[in-house]
Amino acid sequence: MQHFTSVPFKTETGLSQVDGMGKFSSAGIVLEFESKLFGIIKSGVSEVRVALADILDVKFRKGFFKYGAKIEIRLKDFTKQSKLPSKDGKITLKIKRDDFERARDAVETLQKNLIERQESLPPPQTPVRSLFDESEAETKEL
Repeated sequence: MQHFTSVPFKTETGLSQVDGMGKFSSAGIVLEFESKLFGIIKSGVSEVRVALADILDVKFRKGFFKYGAKIEIRLKDFTKQSKLPSKDGKITLKIKRDDFERARDAVETLQKNLIERQESLPPPQTPVRSLFDESEAETKEL
């Protein structure tokens, strides 16, 4: 069974208000949200899964005395980001004061998981062409 932390959020995209739930786990983030045009017309509930490998970085912004706290997520893939409510290349999830600690802990855990994943990856491969010296003109004949 996968352990995750649920964090309710709000955000805006243009003329729409978005209410949702972010589920943070060691595998990534699942965002469930509903968009309301002008706060009235509902679009239906959408779910987008973001794998740990797709996340470029995630930051927690504290706000002022726990008011205005946000989670900012940047992704590596624009096609995945286009399915989510985003602005300026970031997915910004506004957090209520009551959920401050839960959101901060979820982001800290996700950041640790990102670092562990990065460290577990093999080092980048050296291209084969760089192994050979291109100075064949200076090679001595035997």
